[in-house]
Amino acid sequence: MTRLDELESKSIFIIREIKSRFKNPVILFSGGKDSTMLLYLVKKAFFGEIPFPVVHIDTGYKFKEIYNFRDKLVKDWKLNLIVAQNKEALKKGMNHNAGREVCCNLLKTEALKQCLNEHKFDAVLVGIRRDEHGVRNKEHYFSPRDKQFKWNYAREKLGGDSGLESLQDAEFDGWNIFATEFKDSDHVRVHPLLHWSEFEIWDYIKKENIPINPLYFAKSGKRYRSIGCECCTTPIESKANTIPKIVEELKTIKGSERDGRAKDKEIVMERLRALGYM
Repeated sequence: MTRLDELESKSIFIIREIKSRFKNPVILFSGGKDSTMLLYLVKKAFFGEIPFPVVHIDTGYKFKEIYNFRDKLVKDWKLNLIVAQNKEALKKGMNHNAGREVCCNLLKTEALKQCLNEHKFDAVLVGIRRDEHGVRNKEHYFSPRDKQFKWNYAREKLGGDSGLESLQDAEFDGWNIFATEFKDSDHVRVHPLLHWSEFEIWDYIKKENIPINPLYFAKSGKRYRSIGCECCTTPIESKANTIPKIVEELKTIKGSERDGRAKDKEIVMERLRALGYM
């Protein structure tokens, strides 16, 4: 097996575990490369079918290319799409000028909470990776959230000599052993792409010829390395206008993948996570 085969096999194993262990899973889809690849892997895991609903958290401030790409995938891959919005906050004019922590919490975290409460999803598949950000490096493949959608930092010792603080820590992913049942959890966040790197994601996209958002391709000497709301995202200097060129560029590129995101937004990521976001 190649390195990409091993990465794919582990992700597909986790995805199939979700189908067997949870009653009502859902996939989060942002329109970016990671969530698109997650959809592709689910499709591959179930022989061309995507058996779970797909939720897009719509802040109302996304690039038009994200909406167009989303709608094309819905048609081509026959997705059962649910668009989640905090309509009350949008009606009141909420935007990034209120401060990115306030804006993201209301338009992303609260929209997600409203959607999960309405549809009673018990597992949420998310396309995050450990190498994206220090906050996400703390995650596990199966991560329980309580009824306030918070990740429980303060946990009691299990006892004995193991040193484990909770069953969440009993994750031996090298042997594909994961805790999947958690007492008092409202739902479980599942992260099938945790072990992938940015380079490996793009290399796999090239290998499998996965459709991708056009914002990633260079135009007039610039492209987006990471995409989100249009008001909070800036492009990088680049001439990479094809997937093979992006793969080659990543071999020498400097800086973080998320350098194009607003700096103050990155600072508040952990606080947003504690409130229930990814």
